[in-house]
Amino acid sequence: MRRFAILICFLVFTSAISQEKRPKLVVGIVVDQMRYDYLTRFKERYGDDGFNKLIRDGFLLDNANFDYIPTYTAVGHTSVYTGTTPKNHGIVGNNWYDKYEKKEIYCVDDSRYQSIGVSSKSGQKSPYRMQTTTITDQLKLAQNLKGKTIGIAIKDRSSILPAGHTADAAYWYEGRNENKWISSSFYLQKLPKWVNDFNANNKANQYLSKPWKTLHNINSYELSISDDNEYEGTFHDEKRPVFPHNLPKLRKENGNFEIIKSTPFGNTLTFDFAKAAIEGEELGKSKWTDFLAVSFSSTDYVGHRYGPDAVEIEDTYLRFDKDLADFISFLDTKVGKGKYTIFLTADHGVVQVPAYLQSLRIPAHYFDGKAFMQWIKTLCKERFGNENIIENISNYQIFLNKEELVKLKLSTKEVADYLVEQSINYKGIYKAVTAHTLQTTQFTDGVLHKIQEGYNQKFSGDVILIPNPATLSSGSKKGTSHGSGYSYDTHVPIIFYGWGIEKGSSSKRYYIKDIAPTLAKLLSVEFPNGTTGKVISEVLKN
Repeated sequence: MRRFAILICFLVFTSAISQEKRPKLVVGIVVDQMRYDYLTRFKERYGDDGFNKLIRDGFLLDNANFDYIPTYTAVGHTSVYTGTTPKNHGIVGNNWYDKYEKKEIYCVDDSRYQSIGVSSKSGQKSPYRMQTTTITDQLKLAQNLKGKTIGIAIKDRSSILPAGHTADAAYWYEGRNENKWISSSFYLQKLPKWVNDFNANNKANQYLSKPWKTLHNINSYELSISDDNEYEGTFHDEKRPVFPHNLPKLRKENGNFEIIKSTPFGNTLTFDFAKAAIEGEELGKSKWTDFLAVSFSSTDYVGHRYGPDAVEIEDTYLRFDKDLADFISFLDTKVGKGKYTIFLTADHGVVQVPAYLQSLRIPAHYFDGKAFMQWIKTLCKERFGNENIIENISNYQIFLNKEELVKLKLSTKEVADYLVEQSINYKGIYKAVTAHTLQTTQFTDGVLHKIQEGYNQKFSGDVILIPNPATLSSGSKKGTSHGSGYSYDTHVPIIFYGWGIEKGSSSKRYYIKDIAPTLAKLLSVEFPNGTTGKVISEVLKN
């Protein structure tokens, strides 16, 4: 009898262990355009239960980086979830020149599918251009397609690519006069009731019914430059980039509901929708592990307009911290403390406004792409007698017209080598390299290694250019952008928290592509099939 009792206890114990082999829910949080220093710079102003809670009770990697160029939104999200870089996963930009279709394409456009929830073409999207699987796909495969995967973001690409090829749904926000979260027939044929109910609640209108004022007394924003300065952009019909921003008045000239994307309330709306998804889909409630991939896009919109030194960006992150704390509390209640895992990172950083850096006598630049294109074409006409051998210049890449080269009996290598020799002497170009060199030489470090990791033989150009540090393409000298391989664009936070995660921190150098294999180890599933990252073992318990 005693042996039988012991056997029963053993079976109950081992059953409990097997049931806890994975968390009930994984929440992937990607904060668009979050530089690492936003964690340290605003740390004392954050509360105890948002960013600081994740750092205190989770595992912080403070030397995490991107190891490729270009650092754009679609590329970053894809690299996080596939565990590899553009040379393998095939997403080489948000938009890029397709040398087969002879036109610029958008990363998730797919006319084979229809919009769900809206009559426009905004929902004609899918992840088909992503050539590898994601960690979300691998979890689905490991569970025989059980468990749910949901992608959420204001931007379509930030929802679709992380959710993977096997997602149950991906949702993104349609502003303008629609004010709806929508999807694609790639995933479903109609919006679920919980999505329709959320859209009917019209929360965005609540957030836009009052001006955007600073969360705290504006005089307390000592970590930002003067609110009224010449380096920030403005909303249409706004004279100066200063608080308060009168959203009820400004929305008419700024796309109506579209304006919420460029305020911290776009993040709040995303948190609201993520909570609705958890409840509506009952995520974390079944015996299977679910995955919620949620990206916060408004930090990027605000950052582009105002730059990283603005009161607006500080206020956006202080508000995000409060929303994050509320979301963690929601997860504790709805899923259960210790039953879920969070990772938080960013898809890229951002450069400080070059004009502001110039005012401080720090080297910074604006690059005139049109002037460069004309210069290149003139060179080709003088050297080869034909400027049409240049087919396209975009994303700091030169695409050669192969048909014209054949007519002129010129080799791609000959022309590309000449263009590299000349381009390096052009003001504003720091490095240049041919596709042939990237295919035949292995670079293990530095900027050429990052170019190689971002170069895809099938989709990239024939010459790759690298501008000087702190360079933006010319245009308005207000606001800023990203895309380079310099530290301001590549150094971002990675934090793991919750089920299966150790408490601690590390200053070892890790890469964004290491997140997916680490999650695969945590979840006991196969790595995404293009993985080149490594498991960050010190993050994981046992």
